[in-house]
Order: sequence, then structure tokens, then C-alpha cells
Amino acid sequence: MINLTIEDRDGSRRPVEIPEGINLSLMEVLKATDHHVLATCGGMALCATCHVQVVEGPEQYFHATDLELDLLDTLPDAGNDSRLACQLRINKDMDGMVFRIKGEE
Repeated sequence: MINLTIEDRDGSRRPVEIPEGINLSLMEVLKATDHHVLATCGGMALCATCHVQVVEGPEQYFHATDLELDLLDTLPDAGNDSRLACQLRINKDMDGMVFRIKGEE
């Protein structure tokens, strides 16, 4: 199992357990676990409403792709540790990571 911690906008944290080998994005996991993420575009990296901050985890997950950076640059609260949850595919290397939900409610 892959264990993540999700911090909501109010600072509360909740563990999320995901089976290994599941072919989902972090955005899909957040929606399936009843976290409030709009994801207006359905995971196409067009809206940035699934904006998350990487709080803890392996260094490679702190770096957004060029596509993500284009969208994140439009957000006033995006930082160097910002990512789009729709662009993060769940894998075993993510075990133990902490993400903070930043996108609109």
C-alpha cells in the first residue's frame, strides 16, 4: 500500500491509503477520498483547480513540468513546491508524501 497524508485548506491532515499498481492521478485519488478539489477540466491540465503543494517527499515531485508551470504561473499563491494533482501519477515512490490542497473549493 502507498500511504499519503493530505492536508486540507484548514490545516487538518488525513491519511490516505492507496493500493500499489493503481493507475490513478493524485487528483483522482483526492476526489475518490472525498477531498474538496474542483478539478474543473477533469485532469487535462487546463484549469489549475487541483493545485497542491508538496510538503514532504522525494525531490523529483517538487518540480513541475513546463505544462504545469504555464498554468501555475497564473495563480497568485503558487510556489516552487506547487504541482497540479492531475499531473502526479500515483506510484510506490510517493509512499509517505504529504500534500497540501491549495486549489479553489
